[in-house]
Amino acid sequence: MNEYQLIVIGAGPGGYEAAIRAAQLGLTTALVENRQVGGTCLNRGCIPTKALLHAAALYRGVQEFESVGLCAQGVSFDIQKVHHRKNQVIEQLRSGIEQLIKANKIDLYQGTGTLTGPHSVTVATGEGPVELTGENILVATGSKPSRPPIPGLDLPHVGTSDEFLFLEDKLYENLIIIGGGVIGVEFASVYQSFGCKVTIVEAMDRILPPMDREISQNLAMILKKRGIAIHTGAMVERLEETPEGIACHFTQKGKEQVVTADGVLVAIGRRPNTDGLFAEGFSVEMERGRIVTDEAFRTSVPSIRAIGDVTAKIQLAHMASAQGLTAVELIAGKEPSICLTAVPGCVYTDPEIATVGLTEEECKEKGIAVHKGKYIMSGNGKSIIEQADRGFIKLLFDEKTDVLLGAHLMCCRATDLISELSTAIVNKLTSKELSSVIRPHPTFTEAVTEAVESAHGMAIHLAPAKK
Repeated sequence: MNEYQLIVIGAGPGGYEAAIRAAQLGLTTALVENRQVGGTCLNRGCIPTKALLHAAALYRGVQEFESVGLCAQGVSFDIQKVHHRKNQVIEQLRSGIEQLIKANKIDLYQGTGTLTGPHSVTVATGEGPVELTGENILVATGSKPSRPPIPGLDLPHVGTSDEFLFLEDKLYENLIIIGGGVIGVEFASVYQSFGCKVTIVEAMDRILPPMDREISQNLAMILKKRGIAIHTGAMVERLEETPEGIACHFTQKGKEQVVTADGVLVAIGRRPNTDGLFAEGFSVEMERGRIVTDEAFRTSVPSIRAIGDVTAKIQLAHMASAQGLTAVELIAGKEPSICLTAVPGCVYTDPEIATVGLTEEECKEKGIAVHKGKYIMSGNGKSIIEQADRGFIKLLFDEKTDVLLGAHLMCCRATDLISELSTAIVNKLTSKELSSVIRPHPTFTEAVTEAVESAHGMAIHLAPAKK
């Protein structure tokens, strides 16, 4: 009864989607999860964060009602009700996943799965250990927030996103965020929209350091305009409790500075979650805490594969899902159906940010000559109607082949628009092919046409460059 063709450890986006695809392909499948199905993304990450961002954006939007002729008196918010709605969203989606697992006849084991051999897993359930045997095993245990050895991180009112997403009866009026990556800027947007004072302390020379430099610079300008203080090139030395609150000591340009707040969010990345994953005397090859895999997701033990954050390659929910589906297709002897080379990255600030493919810096490093198409969204009708902040669409085309290499968007609905451009990169479309599409008016999508045509100086709603 406990023998399977595939055992999946971890029921996050990568794990549960892999299990469902395996069942669809006729493999007897077990799914092991020691917390809630849906993993970090659904329960402690993407979904709850976006639910809070949605509420915060609506509240901030109400403050601008008069500019469009609307009136609202005495508008306020109840942070407990905001979190209640967030929890409803989580529970609704989680229930849907549980139903899908059941409908696909996947055996779900609630407990910590420990690999004891190439084909064996012991699950520590509430009723005692359960022994499973699998022809193949897929590890999808994800990641957890990093906590560096900074003195003071164990103080009260200091926590990671795991804790801050469930501060349901408290909203810090003054918040320090250590880390200016995706998690940091999204939380900054939430707190600032609810009227809180926010300070970001980032070690790199800019916020969102892996992304297009122009996007980082523009977002920094917008956040600063909204009152968020940003310190880049700043190394946090220690946190300490004072009568005024928690003091964050950091060094910037060789000078020590101190900022004090009611709470501190530590958002400096995530690390692979391998807690309890391997029994004593058995393991696969590891490197700096991550599981090492080849292009087919195989570990050093051929019957065991690993996907997603636990491999620490690209830590994105949709990438884990794509890898999980691909790994299962390979196990089933099928041709992989997904291209894993064009991976979009999204940031749900306002305006939204989305990128895919190469940046200008990466093209330069690789010695690839490009011609660039860029459109400023201030000329887009839908952007003007919705009073959007400054934004743009930037496209990079190979100078020799005219094939799209990279797309970098900072505008309303950027996280939706990026899919068209991801499709273009996967299919190696040229600017000519992209410009052949009729996009509806008035929409944000028509700005893609303008950006494409600007690569050849042919954009309609863009003044020609001065010669």
